[in-house]
Amino acid sequence: MPIGVERLKKRAEFLRVASVRRKWAAPGMVLQAARDTSPGRANAVRVGFTVTKKVGNAVVRNRIKRRLRAVAQEIIPDHAEAGWDFVLIGRAKTKDRKFDELKSDLHAALGKVGAAASPRRTAT
Repeated sequence: MPIGVERLKKRAEFLRVASVRRKWAAPGMVLQAARDTSPGRANAVRVGFTVTKKVGNAVVRNRIKRRLRAVAQEIIPDHAEAGWDFVLIGRAKTKDRKFDELKSDLHAALGKVGAAASPRRTAT
């Protein structure tokens, strides 16, 4: 069963996730993760996206964020454990990386930070 995905929007939320120092750098992105212990968020995941100015101009940064949003929308509802906050940080290689490679980067990063959902068994 997919989980609900919400957005991180406030700077304080991004800083809280970064302060936990649980992260994994993949060739296409950096994933930062933190458990969300606030009440009422046990069944939701929140995701934020950021790209630094070092990566390129506004057009390039926005394109990278769009690609990261698409990858997160496809992978996180089914493969992330509920109750986590994530920040996806775009890198220079994100722009030219194949979409399938970005998906595998995110899937691997979820496992490395300990936020991957346990495999769901199917009833036989």
